[in-house]
Amino acid sequence: MGRRETSDDMGGRRVCGHNAVMHEGKTQRSDDSRQTATPDPVEPAYPARLVGHADNALATFRTLCGRDVLTGMCGRDVLDERMAITGRRPRDGMSHSGDCRLLPCADAMLGVNLPREDDWELLPALLQEAGDWQWDSLARCIASKPAAPLVARARELGLAIVDATAAPTLADDWLLRTTCGEPALRNGPPRVIDLSSLWAGPLCSRLWQAAGAEVIKVEGSQRPDGARRGSAAFFQRLNAGKQSLQLDLHRESGRRELRALLHSADIVLEASRPRALRQMGLVAEEIIAARPGLTWVSITGYGRAEPQGNWIAYGDDAAIAAGLSAQVFRSSGEWRVVGDAIADPLTGLHAAVVGWRSWLAGGGELLDVALARTVRHCLASDAAPGDAKP
Repeated sequence: MGRRETSDDMGGRRVCGHNAVMHEGKTQRSDDSRQTATPDPVEPAYPARLVGHADNALATFRTLCGRDVLTGMCGRDVLDERMAITGRRPRDGMSHSGDCRLLPCADAMLGVNLPREDDWELLPALLQEAGDWQWDSLARCIASKPAAPLVARARELGLAIVDATAAPTLADDWLLRTTCGEPALRNGPPRVIDLSSLWAGPLCSRLWQAAGAEVIKVEGSQRPDGARRGSAAFFQRLNAGKQSLQLDLHRESGRRELRALLHSADIVLEASRPRALRQMGLVAEEIIAARPGLTWVSITGYGRAEPQGNWIAYGDDAAIAAGLSAQVFRSSGEWRVVGDAIADPLTGLHAAVVGWRSWLAGGGELLDVALARTVRHCLASDAAPGDAKP
């Protein structure tokens, strides 16, 4: 059996070596050897539509569940929550963590997010040049290269690099809904199996928990939620009070236990590329068909369909890919990484609304929610009452 405890007992436990710290759940060298001189922090200046959609999603969820969840908070507070805890701010041209930067290339502006040490080790393959890459040398190299081949090669390598100037090629609908099973009547609060990590998914299940759901946070024992290695206070804010279960998913016994948990759920929440569960023989559509009333919420960077389903994404680069930095540039003349991984809290709020609404209606469906599509939706339209529904 997996080891279960509450998140209150686990939030500050270190699971990385002494020479590493984590930002947004990814490893970064603690000596900041990749970092160069950086500009002063700036206060985030969000397009009004983003704040309006955040406010509206939170208000809509409160109406749906009949509770004043996140008491005293507004949408802007949710967008800024991690910055309020850590005291860090984004800087001109770079993210809150410093891992994501806007770098000009020969014909475009690129959003380059390199949060893991492994990402830096892939740069020779990306650039087709050997070297001990730092941010300065990377910027000089990229400056002479066209965007399209770099972005295509980055996707193949699993690097989060996007063209900030290209028109987003995203589905028109921010939410894609597929009916896969039969609905069911509700006779009590839902049981949520939460396989997500970092920010968007845990925020979503935090809202469901505040609405009365039983939330079981499931992690791989060999690959726990990377956010544990970031701000312990922020991790606790997202996960306090949830049941926490670690399973060895490299063993058949761990995969069997996970399958049983999924078949016991009223709502499943996951935020990995679709192939991750499929490789373990866990197919969302099949599980929904076998479990009447199940709502399955899948959060990805760009959606579940191929090839986008295999593209890696984090909150900052997904927002850049959605056109956020380009819109701010057009209005201000400055290239900025806007906010703190802003696609994460925006998507977490919206996923909470549509997931809870689906459960109330009887479930039996797969909800495909994507970081980039959510930001694009929020940029493209003014928020209106009930706008968090498709």
